[in-house]
Amino acid sequence: MTAVDVGPVGTPDFEPVAVGAQYDPPPAGIDPDQTKGWMKRLWPLVGAYRRTMLIGVVTGVVALAIQAAVPALGRSAVDAAIEGNRQALWIVFGLTAAFGIGRLVFGGVYRYQLFKLGWNVETDLRAIMYEHLTRLSFSYYDRTQSGEVISRANSDIRSLQLLLAFGPLVSMNVLMFVMALGFMLYVHPWLALVALAPLPGVYWFGLKFRNEVFPLSWVTQARMADLATIVDENVNGTRVVKSFAAEERQIALLGRSAQRIQWTNVEIANSRSRWNPLIESLPRLGTAMVVLYGGWLAIEGVVSIGTLLAFSAYVIMLQVPFRMAGFMLMQGQRASAAAQRIYEILDEEPEIVDSPTAVDIVHPRGQVDFEQVSFGYNPETPVLDDFTLHIEPGERVAIVGSTGSGKSTVARLLDRFYDVDGGSVRVDGLDVREVTLRSLRHTVGLVLDEPFLFSASVHNNIAYGRPDASRSDVVAAAVAAQAHGFISELTHGYDSVVGERGYTLSGGQRQRIAIARTLLANPKVLVLDDATSAIDVTVEEAIHTALQELMANRTTIIIAHRLSTISLAERVVVIDQGRVANMGTHAELLATDPHYVEILARHSDDEMGDVSGNGDGDRTRRRAPDAEVGRSRTGFSDGTGDPWLFGNGR
Repeated sequence: MTAVDVGPVGTPDFEPVAVGAQYDPPPAGIDPDQTKGWMKRLWPLVGAYRRTMLIGVVTGVVALAIQAAVPALGRSAVDAAIEGNRQALWIVFGLTAAFGIGRLVFGGVYRYQLFKLGWNVETDLRAIMYEHLTRLSFSYYDRTQSGEVISRANSDIRSLQLLLAFGPLVSMNVLMFVMALGFMLYVHPWLALVALAPLPGVYWFGLKFRNEVFPLSWVTQARMADLATIVDENVNGTRVVKSFAAEERQIALLGRSAQRIQWTNVEIANSRSRWNPLIESLPRLGTAMVVLYGGWLAIEGVVSIGTLLAFSAYVIMLQVPFRMAGFMLMQGQRASAAAQRIYEILDEEPEIVDSPTAVDIVHPRGQVDFEQVSFGYNPETPVLDDFTLHIEPGERVAIVGSTGSGKSTVARLLDRFYDVDGGSVRVDGLDVREVTLRSLRHTVGLVLDEPFLFSASVHNNIAYGRPDASRSDVVAAAVAAQAHGFISELTHGYDSVVGERGYTLSGGQRQRIAIARTLLANPKVLVLDDATSAIDVTVEEAIHTALQELMANRTTIIIAHRLSTISLAERVVVIDQGRVANMGTHAELLATDPHYVEILARHSDDEMGDVSGNGDGDRTRRRAPDAEVGRSRTGFSDGTGDPWLFGNGR
């Protein structure tokens, strides 16, 4: 094995381009134990804000204790008024005013702290989920709809935030219930028991309500995700929708999805309409019985008028938790369903990870080897089978094959988007499974046939791989990619913000920016996956001229159908049914391999006539307007069923 300069074993802090953190990382994570309940799994993150929670709880308890004491003061005031005790009235007045101010201060503090807790946890959950999503393998996105991910990262996390913000408030109302009940039992136990008589019925009805709402809440969250997927696809695919005049059909699809959500929400509303009135009204029967029994006791002189009025106020306090019980039961079930959906993502294990002994490629040379590689996105349908190819450092190799032969799969395995089923892929003699992903993907740069641009400035899109790049470096890369001319004509030049996915630019302009982005990253191994498919002939020739210079001392793998692009290579490799069928110069293959000629004819719109070549592989040909035939432009598949890698992951 040829020696290669690598970093020390297990260097997770390796960063080809250092970027400073823009936010504080979450103080804790989710408990990985899947056997625990959803709240117990969330507790490490909530517990990280113990100080905030403690301040909120303590001030809340004080505020509720003050509130629970007010009816007792009212009792003393009424009794003092009946007795004509003016001094006692003034004392009660002063205490009531002080309690009111205290309730204002402590109530404000505990609400602020608890809502702060909820928002902090929501922010951390989003950070944790997004960080985990960035580590998940492409296979996860192949089988997961983007709307599912978006829904779980937004509405599901918001459901948890609402429960964390309002749940403690309801819990404190339960504490107030206990305080009020304690006073009532102290003053007159039998009258207190009369007030509590309807509460077992409240518990039973609440249990029935919970059992109905939980499955409906789960279905609602899932259907919200379906709706988000439809909206996402229609926004991103609006050009396709409009080009087929399919607006009405898509509106109908969205309407059906909305109706499915409507059905579950109506069912939840029906459950609320059945059980909530019972849950809220039963405690009021306690009020009626207190008035009846307490009034009789007052007439008999067993209790005072002030005591009866205080009891009436405390009965109202007993009702508050039950009036909120319906809302909290529904919110609790929604949060439970949301948490489980969030945990489904967080419990997903990435398939492509650094091995414990992974090393960094610090000074790559660019040697690439595929050794008896077998791979299939579906194990029953292999795409590559015993694929073997050796590429020397600095060599330029074109990979050509018919649709479905696995050309793009070669690039994906080289950058370790997927792991091989058999054999190995090596860079500088190192198995890519034993190399850190960061250093591997810094070494191997991809230019895709369907480039993805972010809704950011042109400068930031080109500098995506090198955020610290200077404007002069960005311009140099753009000039090399023949993009500087049209960029300069934009309203704000390099500071112009492109639309979502770069759709404010033409396909050829997007591809040139993508080429500039990869060139600026300066990878030692450059993979051009049909990277000039949307560029016209004149611009393509200019790009090729620039690439000829840039490819010097750089290993280049060219996946292409155009003769003009293939001409950049020193060697052409023909793939058929997942194996290397032939290799040689363009001229050699043109003269000896009918299958190669057939591939070129199928994917070129000009007549092959007048094609000649010399022994060095140089060639000239008559060109026609650029219009490739028979090749998908969607970017979603290379014909093998290979799901593409970005956007929706399909």
